[in-house]
Amino acid sequence: MQALGTTPDIRRRTLKRLLAAKPISRFIEAHNPISALIAEHVSAQRNGKTCQFDGFWSSSLTDSTARGKPDIEAVEINSRLSNINDIFDVTTKPLIMDADTGGKLEHFELNVRSMERLGISATIIEDKIGLKKNSLFGNEVPQLQDDIEPFCEKIMAGRAARVSDDFMVIARIESLILEKGMEDAVKRAQAYVGAGVDGIMIHSRQKSPDEVFEFANIFKSEFPTTPLVCVPTSYNKVTEEELAARGFNLVIYANHMMRAAYPAMQRTAMEILKNGRTAEVESELMSINDVLELIPGTK
Repeated sequence: MQALGTTPDIRRRTLKRLLAAKPISRFIEAHNPISALIAEHVSAQRNGKTCQFDGFWSSSLTDSTARGKPDIEAVEINSRLSNINDIFDVTTKPLIMDADTGGKLEHFELNVRSMERLGISATIIEDKIGLKKNSLFGNEVPQLQDDIEPFCEKIMAGRAARVSDDFMVIARIESLILEKGMEDAVKRAQAYVGAGVDGIMIHSRQKSPDEVFEFANIFKSEFPTTPLVCVPTSYNKVTEEELAARGFNLVIYANHMMRAAYPAMQRTAMEILKNGRTAEVESELMSINDVLELIPGTK
């Protein structure tokens, strides 16, 4: 399972090629090299076709959780970039980085250069300000949305900081999360596209995809060639085929590798404590031989 290898330039430009070539691309969260290795190589048959993930999502939520820290931009960006560099050491697929609000405009410019240099394909920044809170809380916790003009300035500054246009700056609109309505979401999308953004992510915490479908219909009628991104964490019954039919170009499974791993570890630890041995959990664990086969060069 040895990766063939790649370069930062080749990896970085892959996302744009995917968006041009496929009806919809699928990315999955990877919070460390082993989760990225699994995502790189896993495949499944669906409707007679082999399905694989097209790339990785570096989530601030799962990066923070893996370090035992709250999802409030507490993990310094160089630490996150170091983790991504470790992921890049053992994989070849493109990666999109969740950069939360992007921080101060001047910091975002510097961070764009660091991300681009490493080989990251895109960053997604959300139009909120103040102490970062996870969007799925909605208005249950205090969250402030940025004004349109300063956020447009941040988009333009980030794009201007790039060395090439292979690196994408994507704007995440929080209007539906914060219950500000469809009109506000569309107004912001129009402004962000006017500022030159490379893609739009519309976010929702509803169990139904109806409001993101409504947004997609309005947005794609005006901007048919601008990439549209969704993260169906809440409306998880929707299929990729349905999303593609509505005009979405990229779907991100944003936290599922972390959510799968940690309950399994907790369950294993509890069973060892209950039984005073590991015999009861061995059937649920990867064998040592499989571990040795998982990482190239171990055996």
